Amino acid sequence: MQYSEQGIRSAWRDEAAFRQELVLVMLLTPLTLWLQLPKLDTVLLLALMGLVLVAELLNSGLEAVVDMASPDINVLAAKAKDCGSAAVFVTLLMLGGAWLSLAGPALWDQMVR
Repeated sequence: MQYSEQGIRSAWRDEAAFRQELVLVMLLTPLTLWLQLPKLDTVLLLALMGLVLVAELLNSGLEAVVDMASPDINVLAAKAKDCGSAAVFVTLLMLGGAWLSLAGPALWDQMVR
């Protein structure tokens, strides 16, 4: 538990992307719950929000290891870092698409009332 706390604190302190994604999750979570979507939709959206954070934490760890192992510019190091970044991007696309299709209509209904 202590190491997990250190990892989250480190990501918060050192990774702007993690802070941005955590703020996004903190904004979307109450909005998702407020919309009172079907339970499965809500669980899926919350799980995807968590997946974004997991992907970012793994990407941050990967980047730290790559930077330690290969401080000089290296094609394979760049590939590893780019793939980690792409994994985060894919999870963000998944969340955005799911949120727009599952929560978007309910939010629109609330706004036009």
